[in-house]
Amino acid sequence: MFKKFALAAIVFVCGMAAAQAQTNINLGGVTTDSTDAVEVTADSLAVDQETGTAVFSGNVIVGQGELKLSASSVEVIYAEASGQIERLIASGGVTFVTATDAAEAQDADYNLANGTLTLTGDVLLTQGASAISAEKMVVNVTDGSAVMEGRVRTVLQQGEN
Repeated sequence: MFKKFALAAIVFVCGMAAAQAQTNINLGGVTTDSTDAVEVTADSLAVDQETGTAVFSGNVIVGQGELKLSASSVEVIYAEASGQIERLIASGGVTFVTATDAAEAQDADYNLANGTLTLTGDVLLTQGASAISAEKMVVNVTDGSAVMEGRVRTVLQQGEN
């Protein structure tokens, strides 16, 4: 009997650890077609024809449909075959804003090819009065879903708080 109880306790604890490691989020305020035009504004731009990259720096703001992102620096990586934007790599403190949500992180990688925006490093997501923090958040920009991973913590406000 004790062995069954111990096994059940171990399964329960392992299940709880997995739940703490990942949280699914719905970002209802963002859905973007990753084939839409990307608008970037910044204080400066450096282009390297050999590597096929461009680096925007200083007060960088990126917009694509409902997706709005700001950072200190954004590197644009182009696909070799098509010349289309493949990825945007933001660093130096990133802010991601939708109509209803806002997130902050140290870095972000927007992969236009697969439609994901990955924020890493002290991620803080606010949704109204609630806040969720984690080490990493992966947003599917096509359907607005997101997953947060790495010691997820949350404060869920109730009522009129």
